[in-house]
Amino acid sequence: MKPGRSVMTALGMSALVVGLAGCPQKEGPAEHAGKAVDKAMDKAGQKIEKAGESVQNTAKGNDK
Repeated sequence: MKPGRSVMTALGMSALVVGLAGCPQKEGPAEHAGKAVDKAMDKAGQKIEKAGESVQNTAKGNDK
């Protein structure tokens, strides 16, 4: 293996390690809040869907 290729390989590996070390490990408050909003929206969507089904059943005369 040529010395220049070894140096390039070492530089590439160093860049990869530095890049991965810079990635955040814990979620911040904004990400936590975003997840809470997503959950709330999912629950609201499910309730709206149930209400829509209830309205359709009532309109058809199929009260359940």
